[in-house]
Amino acid sequence: MQGYIINLNKVKDEDLIVTIISKGSLETLYRFYGARHGTINIGFKIDYEIEDSAKSTIGRLKDVVHIGFKWINDHKLLRLWQDFLSLFYKHLIDAQELDDFYFELLDHASQQWNKQNPKRVAIESYVRLLENEGRLHKELNCFLCSLPIEEKEISLVRAFLPTHKACSHTLSMNREALVELFQNKSSLFLSDKEVDRLWYILLEGL
Repeated sequence: MQGYIINLNKVKDEDLIVTIISKGSLETLYRFYGARHGTINIGFKIDYEIEDSAKSTIGRLKDVVHIGFKWINDHKLLRLWQDFLSLFYKHLIDAQELDDFYFELLDHASQQWNKQNPKRVAIESYVRLLENEGRLHKELNCFLCSLPIEEKEISLVRAFLPTHKACSHTLSMNREALVELFQNKSSLFLSDKEVDRLWYILLEGL
């Protein structure tokens, strides 16, 4: 099976507890340290097998093969990718069930990561995630005062919740660009400065 590594925890003798988003599930597996093991890291897409353990409640990660991206050797792209994927761990760790959406979202993002500004890919992906989870606020009412936002400039806070600029005292962005993002999952009309602002909001947590 295949999946994306979203978290690594070192345990005794450099063994690892690995959390993986696969198609339809979130796996937490044990990986024994050994000389024959290839290096794995957060953000890697891997093909792997799970071996049940009679001594533990979690399975063993085995037969790992790294499925590389074309851009894997670009340090800047890889670091942004790892920052993005690490956000999924806290967001999903308590999930009882996981549908195919998350794996497919990451698959699509990984294919687009080097074709445009990766921050734009992450932002567009996050809007799809918010919509899938029923958390995307397209109605543009202020999260802080509950009144409609009529201005041409709108501010966003964590989880891309819209606010009046005067309520949140944060950098605002063009209303039309935000509507395009929320409606069509496109960051086309956002400036690079606005993209950077949304990236920092995204880093606060999914």
